[in-house]
Amino acid sequence: MKKKVKYFINTVILPFILQLFVRVLYLLNKKVFHAPQQVPNEPILVAFWHGDLIMQPFTYKHIKKNGTIKTLISDHRDGETITKTVEYLGIDSIRGSSSKGGVKALLGAIKELKQGNDVAITPDGPRGPRHSVADGIVAIAQKSGAKIVIFNVIPTKYWQFNSWDKFTIPKPFGTIDFFISEPLDVSTLELQEAKDLIKNKMMIHTMKDEDEK
Repeated sequence: MKKKVKYFINTVILPFILQLFVRVLYLLNKKVFHAPQQVPNEPILVAFWHGDLIMQPFTYKHIKKNGTIKTLISDHRDGETITKTVEYLGIDSIRGSSSKGGVKALLGAIKELKQGNDVAITPDGPRGPRHSVADGIVAIAQKSGAKIVIFNVIPTKYWQFNSWDKFTIPKPFGTIDFFISEPLDVSTLELQEAKDLIKNKMMIHTMKDEDEK
């Protein structure tokens, strides 16, 4: 009985509360979007850091209001709460990660892109190291032919957790800058060359840690 109650809380009550919280924070901040004039009509592979994910559904909806995107979310138990939360925000999921269910996630992401849907991935998730780029994003891009678009979110006021990813939540009544990159084509690059390019582009608008401010 306790397990059923806990499951209900983690998959129904908590996700509903979390998505309301995210929506309120979004509404209580000034938003500034920095986006290219045109976004490819073809499916894209979206990349953002694990600690920077809370506002990313709004970044995506800015460039593709009626688009369909699915994000890779870990198969561990906490992933179920995240899955249900982002569903409220219009984002479907592909379960699996580089550390668990990796092959399933890789094939699932390629399949979605081939079917015309966009896919989001955190190259340093789900366990880090922080701001690292795993092989998966390059494999997905090269096997699907999709270009990579990088999202960064920089709030002027925020809370930052003492977790491996320095998970960041914007505070109310500040400004949030949403950065959307030009598409990157890594189809002809070697693995390490592609990973270096992706990381360099992702770090351009990466915010400093709270203790570095």
